[in-house]
Amino acid sequence: MIDQATIDKIMAATDIVDVVSDFVSLRRRGANYWGLCPFHDDRSPSFSVSPSKGVCKCFSCGKGGSAIHFIMEHEQLSYYEALKYLAKKYNIEVHEKELTDEERQKRSERENMFVINTFAQEFFSKSLLETDEGRSVGLAYFKERGFNEDIIRKFGLGYSPEKRDALAVEAQKRGYKIDYLLKTGLCREGQNGRIYDLFSGRVMFPVYSVSGKVVAFGGRILKSGVKISKYFNSPESDIYHKSDELYGIYQAKRAIEKERRCYLVEGYTDVLSMHQSGIENVVASSGTALTHGQIRLIHRFTDNITVLYDGDAPGIKASLRGIDLLLQEGLNIKVVLLPDGEDPDSFSKSQSAESFTRYIKGHETDFIRFKTQLLLEDAGEDPIKRADIISNIVESISLIPDAIVRSVYVQECSRLLQIDEQVLLSELNKRRQKRAEQQFSRERYNQERQSAATTNAPKSGNTTTAAPANGNETPPPPSLADMPAPAETPEAVPVTNHTLSQRMVQQSPLEKYEREIIRYIVRYGYRNLFELPDGSWQKVWEYIVEELSIDSIELCNPLYKHIVELTAEQREYEAQQVAALRTELQVKEQKLVDEAIEQIRLESGDIADKQRKEAEAQTRIAREMEEELQTFETNFLERYFTTHPDSSISMLAVDLVSEKYQLSKVHTKFQKVELEADRLWELIPRAIYELKNAILEQSIKQIQEQIKEASRNKDEQRIIELIEQNVELNRVRTALAKQIGDRIVSPR
Repeated sequence: MIDQATIDKIMAATDIVDVVSDFVSLRRRGANYWGLCPFHDDRSPSFSVSPSKGVCKCFSCGKGGSAIHFIMEHEQLSYYEALKYLAKKYNIEVHEKELTDEERQKRSERENMFVINTFAQEFFSKSLLETDEGRSVGLAYFKERGFNEDIIRKFGLGYSPEKRDALAVEAQKRGYKIDYLLKTGLCREGQNGRIYDLFSGRVMFPVYSVSGKVVAFGGRILKSGVKISKYFNSPESDIYHKSDELYGIYQAKRAIEKERRCYLVEGYTDVLSMHQSGIENVVASSGTALTHGQIRLIHRFTDNITVLYDGDAPGIKASLRGIDLLLQEGLNIKVVLLPDGEDPDSFSKSQSAESFTRYIKGHETDFIRFKTQLLLEDAGEDPIKRADIISNIVESISLIPDAIVRSVYVQECSRLLQIDEQVLLSELNKRRQKRAEQQFSRERYNQERQSAATTNAPKSGNTTTAAPANGNETPPPPSLADMPAPAETPEAVPVTNHTLSQRMVQQSPLEKYEREIIRYIVRYGYRNLFELPDGSWQKVWEYIVEELSIDSIELCNPLYKHIVELTAEQREYEAQQVAALRTELQVKEQKLVDEAIEQIRLESGDIADKQRKEAEAQTRIAREMEEELQTFETNFLERYFTTHPDSSISMLAVDLVSEKYQLSKVHTKFQKVELEADRLWELIPRAIYELKNAILEQSIKQIQEQIKEASRNKDEQRIIELIEQNVELNRVRTALAKQIGDRIVSPR
């Protein structure tokens, strides 16, 4: 466990823009940053990062949260593992208690697999650099290929000893479980029950995730004449999905973002050689056809990609389908065909970074033109083959999401293929229309299945009806304490899934009113609302709780009720934090004042002028310290809830504080725009009375239904009682409606 003081220290040091930038290329837009969402197939930036609030949110898929929750979701870590990740990033020492055997067994299986992979990488690296066998076999191979020790260490290259169980024996000696050696694919079990190393006798290429964790290995055998694959890769596992990984992405991501371009090559050594030549924005698909997962990984850092083909590569045509996927994702694709007999590995070794880049710029061509020319060479004058080429090219162009780019390519292909532009456009539109219809059919089918599943799912709920108020009495307006409760209040259901919880609570007609009140608590809970007669200030959350308790109103949504409880519980801790910060600021204030006075006294001028400046400096610094203290106090709950370990709470809080749209600077340049925070004294009472009004509306509808039922039963006495209740409820509703329209509280 990590104590709260350390958690606060970690959160204070964490810059969410810095954290997210490790995985997503961000561009500033106004006060926030935007990028492609890493959690879904995002083609236009919908992922917003707010440095002022310390939260991120995708306005398309809804995922996001604080820096902690971003790391939890992206790296599939627990809350405390994410805290340790951030602590390591910002060099914060974390003191943890020693884990018991039981606690150690409960560590996540994924984390144990990462740990065993890290151990294996270190074992292979040590075997390469520090053993006689490794130096004479593995290191000699890398040296022969021209790789220096810096590159070897940068990519964590290694060597797996020839001995069939070298890794397995060392792992067991160090206390690692055989289960995880088998699950990661590092070892396998023979028919005799013995454990064997999968990569024995191979040089090793660790595959790193975008965050730098070892997820898999590639191994190359060095023996000649052996009838097995030259390269062998780790099998798929809980932490490794080949279609979602790119070799070199961890080492290349910064350079890709800086250069705003990614070079795509085929193999491990292509990446290593280009890095050694000074070109670092390069990744490899590791000899497989491109997948959507790999393309999304690139798209998170850049829109521009250049594919490097071997000069004599026979697989160019087979790889064209993968390039079509790049077009579909909206990437700008260039293709470079290297000189005959050259591949990125050999060619980069004969070039400097400058000459290599110059060659690429001089020989790159857009993908559509490259594909057209490549296919035309095979077709010759055969009209059937040319027709097939036209269909193939039109299919590729139809995948491009941007209409302007499609139009430009249609014009270019019309010229290259010598065919009327309108014919191409007509065929292109047919294909896009057909694809859209297929997509619509799939979505409709999925919606129908989901709807059927929801309809057939077991329902739970309870019906609570409060005793009706006595219609002969005149209650003090406006009070709801004695009014009938809503007819059907959804049963309190524990919330674990955020999307599911939203769908469930929307069953309540009061949801939007309760949500608005909770939003005020999360955003402004400890902010001063108005001054009381005794000179003290009432906080936002105190006012809300007091107003609801007057009429014995309880929130229907269990998550909202829990947030109110947590707000009350955190008040004492917040007061302690404010007191500690006040002490720190007093010291800081005195230091700043002393420095300011010293600087003023060194300036020229008469004594009176200096005294005036000193007084102004003291006033200014005191005001700044007070503002810093107030900012901490008013933002405390927002920080607390958006970083809460319960994801249902933190995700709700992120939703409540996130704003998709911002006022343009034009609005604030020529006039003062009144912000929500400036009108809380008016907005919060209004929100409370709107909730009360909604409760009354439900009660009135309930009584009207009861009147209909009594009429069908011809129960005249019951009808009279219900009509009296209905009249009383309408009287209270009229009083409430008047107050909703008036300003409730006058600020001092």
